[in-house]
Parts: sequence; structure tokens; C-alpha cells
Amino acid sequence: MPITKISEKIRTAYFVSGVVVKKDEKYLLVQEKKPEVYGKWNLPAGKAEVGLTLEENAIKEAKEETGFDVRITRLIGNYFEEGDRSIRFAYEAEIVGGDISFDEDEILDVKWFSQADLLKMDEDGEIRNFWVMKAIKDSQK
Repeated sequence: MPITKISEKIRTAYFVSGVVVKKDEKYLLVQEKKPEVYGKWNLPAGKAEVGLTLEENAIKEAKEETGFDVRITRLIGNYFEEGDRSIRFAYEAEIVGGDISFDEDEILDVKWFSQADLLKMDEDGEIRNFWVMKAIKDSQK
């Protein structure tokens, strides 16, 4: 859905970019350690940093949060939900190197999940927010 008006609620919005990585019919997610979302599963992603393109930021976040080097293959979409201050950009990416490793001060775990696992986790409230399942679904188009 395109954003046509800037409302008070998003006037101080920021950009987030992340990746959807699929391998052997499973999707790679990271388990958050931040207190406000502790234990929730999310796409490898982070707030855009000054000086980086959204694509570069997504690649950097994937490496930091999962240990994998990735290559962006396409933009999946952008996501915004009323009341959320972030505008999120999801990219499809493929692994080109590395092994699972992560900073235990920021991430609790990194795992691969099947579509069935994700649907159950979403139903049980284990997924961090709206964009994870939307981006995964959109990546299948």
C-alpha cells in the first residue's frame, strides 16, 4: 500500500531494511534479545544507518545477526503499519558464505523454520511483528 500522506504518527519515521533468506524450503529467522521484544522471532534486519543504502544495510544486518554473507536478489516490498514509526524494506537474499554465528548480547538464537512452523509461531504470538509473515508471503510471488 503506497503512503500518500505524512501523518503526525509517522512524521518521525525511520527506515528498517532486512532480508528474507530461504533454503531447502525453510526460512532464516533471528530471535531478538532486546527487552521490549525479548524472545520474539524476526527477519535479520535493522534500522538503516547513515551512509549506507537500504540494500547495504540489509546485507550488513544479515551478517551481524546471522553470520551469513548474503547477496540481494530483489526487493520484495516495503511495509508500514499505522502506529508503527518504521518503514520496513524486505529484500530477498541468498547465502554466499559464512556460518551461523551471532552476537549473544543482541541475538538469542538463529534458526531455520518451515512454512508450517512459521504459521504456528505467528498464531502463538512468537513472531515479532506484522512484516515478517507479509514479507515471507510476498517473497513467494
